Amino acid sequence: MQHLNDIPGRELAPGFITKLVHGNQSTLSVVEIKKGSVLPEHHHVHEQITFILKGQLDMMIGGKSYSMTEGTIHVIPSNVPHSAVAATDCTVVDAFSPAREDYK
Repeated sequence: MQHLNDIPGRELAPGFITKLVHGNQSTLSVVEIKKGSVLPEHHHVHEQITFILKGQLDMMIGGKSYSMTEGTIHVIPSNVPHSAVAATDCTVVDAFSPAREDYK
């Protein structure tokens, strides 16, 4: 068992600080994002489920624009290009499967 406060943060991109928990088959990421921060378009083999806990995160997913706000969830399939811009300060939970070996 762990407490989120005991997990060290890691910068994924400027303004994106994540705390990561790894299982054998999945990775959970809790991300604090500063308003105005940009995550450039990228893709990965991992299926990603994004859940907005707080704030507004504007995303491009597979060429479509989504304004994601508190309580919204989006499943991003494997290898689909996506990017994000924080319209406000945000707290986001991302679940990845399989586990993100590149984040360990």
